[in-house]
Amino acid sequence: MFGRVGRSAVKHPWLTILAWVIAAIGVAALAPPLKPVSDQAEFLPSHYESVKAAEVQKRAFPQQEQPASVIVFRRDDNGRLTEADLADVKKVAAGLEKADLEKIGAVQTSPEAVSENGEIALASILATTDNPYDETLMESVGELREEAKPLLEGTSLHMGITGSAATALDTKESSGDTDAMIMMATLVLLIVLLAAIFRSPLIAILPVLVIALVFVLATGLIAIASEAGGFQADASIGSILIVVLFGVGTDYLLFLLFRYREFLRKGQAPKEAMTEAVTRVGETIASAAGAVVVAFLALLLSSLGMLKALGPALAISVGVTLIAALTLVPAVFSLLGTKAFWPSKAWSKEPKHTLAARTGALTARRPGLVAAVSGGLLAALAAGVLSLNTVFDSSSSLPKDLESVQAAKELERGFAAGQTDPTWVFLEAEDGGKLEQGQIDAYGEKLAAADFGRVTPPVLAPKGDIAKFGVVLAHKPDSDRAVELLAGPLRDAAHEAAPDGTRALVGGTSAVLADIQHATNRDYSVVFPAAGLAIMLILGLLLRSVVAPLYLMAAVGLGFAATLGATVLLFQNLAGEAGLPFTLPVIVYLFVVAIGTDYNILMVARLREEVGRGSTPAEAVRQAITHSTSTVGTAAVILAGTFGVLLLAQNSMLRQMGFAVAFGILLTAFVMAVLLVPAVTTLLGHRTWWPGRVRTEPGEPADEDDAEREPVAAHRT
Repeated sequence: MFGRVGRSAVKHPWLTILAWVIAAIGVAALAPPLKPVSDQAEFLPSHYESVKAAEVQKRAFPQQEQPASVIVFRRDDNGRLTEADLADVKKVAAGLEKADLEKIGAVQTSPEAVSENGEIALASILATTDNPYDETLMESVGELREEAKPLLEGTSLHMGITGSAATALDTKESSGDTDAMIMMATLVLLIVLLAAIFRSPLIAILPVLVIALVFVLATGLIAIASEAGGFQADASIGSILIVVLFGVGTDYLLFLLFRYREFLRKGQAPKEAMTEAVTRVGETIASAAGAVVVAFLALLLSSLGMLKALGPALAISVGVTLIAALTLVPAVFSLLGTKAFWPSKAWSKEPKHTLAARTGALTARRPGLVAAVSGGLLAALAAGVLSLNTVFDSSSSLPKDLESVQAAKELERGFAAGQTDPTWVFLEAEDGGKLEQGQIDAYGEKLAAADFGRVTPPVLAPKGDIAKFGVVLAHKPDSDRAVELLAGPLRDAAHEAAPDGTRALVGGTSAVLADIQHATNRDYSVVFPAAGLAIMLILGLLLRSVVAPLYLMAAVGLGFAATLGATVLLFQNLAGEAGLPFTLPVIVYLFVVAIGTDYNILMVARLREEVGRGSTPAEAVRQAITHSTSTVGTAAVILAGTFGVLLLAQNSMLRQMGFAVAFGILLTAFVMAVLLVPAVTTLLGHRTWWPGRVRTEPGEPADEDDAEREPVAAHRT
């Protein structure tokens, strides 16, 4: 089948290229724009309590403005605020309210908003939206900071804005142009490495153009599928698509080009060599793509809406990349022929692969030693997972000089850390009844007696059926301790205190994070095993084996654990970070497990091919490592380098993510695919392919060097 696809693309190159261009333009023109998704549905399904609480908030208090951020005032000399200072606080707040910025309803002060020690005063920024991460609201908070500067002139006050919207704004700005940085790093690495390997400007530039065309088509198809299929694909998916498309696109292109160059060296004509290359590696590329697609589609089993939307979108992009690798790439390079390698003549000479050849020879000669060392290294790194601590506190990863971080620290000099974002408790009368004042007062007293934090006076809904209480925790809303309280003790107390005929719902940032933690833990136990089984099935079909998929997936699992373990050792144990982002295991799954599996598939498929030529297991390993290491290594360095750029970011969360993915990709390629998997394959010998048998191809020599000495005609189809 793959031979027919390759022959068709090579035979009709202009028609193939034209079809791709027309498809990309047509889909881009017809596709609706991807819209940003910002409500809680992108995180959690409706049955979680925090989502139900948010629905009650919207239903019972639709006109109530929501606290989005807090303005923190102090004296420049950090002393007690005077009466004149407090008067200036009111003037500044009034001036900011007059700015009449979009999505900001009011800027309020009150006598209670002055700390007991008299050093800190607060003003609340009330928003007309219940989403503190609204883009317009964040922009307005940024404008408030600018509006405040002339208002503070002539006073003794220093002012800073913190809270959800302000922290979200600083997080966004501290990340800088991360997407642009990733894109630029990817392009530079791709062009430089391809130019260095193939010594040709054309081969360095063409993959970028091909992948850009694929990006346009894939993005359009995702938008169309999103609208037709009813799943939400966020506009922010662009940065992930960039990495996925360049990652898998480069992998598949290199898989094909290295084999194309091999057949050219054997003397085949360009069109014939490209057809043979597609025939040889088409199944490998399709299997690698299939493994990545099912890994992404396994995200549909997630209970988190964002991941459910991300799965189909990434699967579509990989599917488009696969089709491009088997049609568009062969068409383009068959047109250019050997001119694609201009001005270099090195393509016609067999490289020595000195280091790869030595590695292959060592693995063939001492497979037990290589397996023990490489497996032992992965196991040692994996031990770090035992001390893994996941955190939700995004503000702790921000640079300490940001305004929201400094203002939050100053706020804690006079107020509880949860002042900026209270936990909300809703007491609702059941069966459409109304709450009695005695019930409300008694419930408030029980909440206060539970001693989780200061309880604010209740607000009664216009219909009289719902009362809203605020609980100001002593901990930051996204801290581990706050999430722990909401995951059990505080919610349990709120539910138990509800009078007969009522129910209590707990919401707010800490409650949302507690529910996300629960959903994430559930997903780990469902999504990862489902993806593993699906990938094993694909590997079994590719290799016609039951044994090989078992140890391949065991190696992938070990690599996953080793990646997380190494990140824990570096950032928690050495750098002293409190923990790693709770999203990191999913990110490692997406980019290390899913995409990194390509390298294992390429290596094992080459091993099977060499055995099919009549090689012994040891000789097959020697040949496979010698001739596949450059492909695997180049693809891995490009993808790892892309993420490695994030190590330059100021945000420690981005640095952790950059290290984890870059290190994981390199670990997967150079330790697992090049060493561990070939060594285990050698130890198992022909048992690797049980219950199938590898059919020896007639006329195929066992050794690549012997092949070069045979007549050219012997290698033509």
